[in-house]
Amino acid sequence: MDRDLTGENNECRTGKLVRESFPPLLSRNAMLLESLRKEVLRVNQEIARRGLAPHTFGNASGVHRSGSQVLVVIKPSGVDYATLTAVDMVVTDLDGKIVDGRLRPSSDLDTHTLLYREFPAIGGIVHTHSEFATAWAQACRPIPCLGTTHADYFHGPVPVTDPLTAEEVAEGYVRNTGAVIVRRFRSEGIDPVAVPGVLVAGHAPFAWGRSPVEAVEHADVLEYIARLAYRSMVLEASESGIPVYVSEHHYLRKHGPKATYGQR
Repeated sequence: MDRDLTGENNECRTGKLVRESFPPLLSRNAMLLESLRKEVLRVNQEIARRGLAPHTFGNASGVHRSGSQVLVVIKPSGVDYATLTAVDMVVTDLDGKIVDGRLRPSSDLDTHTLLYREFPAIGGIVHTHSEFATAWAQACRPIPCLGTTHADYFHGPVPVTDPLTAEEVAEGYVRNTGAVIVRRFRSEGIDPVAVPGVLVAGHAPFAWGRSPVEAVEHADVLEYIARLAYRSMVLEASESGIPVYVSEHHYLRKHGPKATYGQR
């Protein structure tokens, strides 16, 4: 969660800019990673526009992997979505060191950078506090695949992490939030490309994609299927969900090697 500018989550992020990380020919007036900064700005604004996080909760980031140094662009901490500009976006390396930016990065930076390191196929991350997905996270329950809407986007249930231990919180709450996500996916053999989101127990959802734009789409879909699942359970739907052969068909027709959904 990204609510204020203080606390242990930011202490290691407020040091001097890493000047040597700038491309050597970068003009004094140029903006480092301008295109990605603008995309990350738009995606952060979409979080607010779509009602996926109240106040200044939540954040979005994108990663630039094609240069000599992998760089992350992320929302600054505690800044209202309505006032954000592209230049406000903070650029860091994968260790969280600030490369460019005048503001403190999101307090969830360590979660984002760990996920980018561990899930190299993803290019954008969105963390929200959307109502229904957060309710499932607070209940520490995975979202079962109850229908084809879910199956079109998530190849199986939306997993929930284990709660962080007292030791994990004390050692590094934000970094270990990423660690429990990775642990859940690795322990269950879940492909983060096929299941582009997770519920952090007692906290809220994280979603990702090949780009920041795709990540916010997945965050929006995650909230929608969380709402559908909640209402279906109220109507006493079976938690076992739809037959696997139906969910498999729907997922593979959209994402499989012989996908028929959309234009080619």
